[in-house]
Amino acid sequence: MKKIEAIIRKTKFEEVKEALLNSDIDWFEYHDVHGIGQSRQERIYRGVHYNTDTIERMALTIVCRDVILEPTIKVILKVAHTGEIGDGRIFVSDVIDTYSIRTGENGDTVLRDKK
Repeated sequence: MKKIEAIIRKTKFEEVKEALLNSDIDWFEYHDVHGIGQSRQERIYRGVHYNTDTIERMALTIVCRDVILEPTIKVILKVAHTGEIGDGRIFVSDVIDTYSIRTGENGDTVLRDKK
């Protein structure tokens, strides 16, 4: 099993969400995140100074079976891509085990991927 953590633009979230739900992923969590990137500039718009150090993004967390790891990553890469700096990052890590709190069952069968 793998854990995918993807940081994407807020403007791409709805598209990525729909693409994931139309693929083999039937559950994931998401939340607003703030980060600091390499671009640190101050901008002026209509006489007001704006600090662009802080970047608002959405973070998605998906735990999936190994067999759907690559297709899931491809969906995120395709849909979240704009080609501009700040498109985001995807991190993949191993998941040792998972448990269903309701049934007590454990292992990758708990994930119940559509197949």
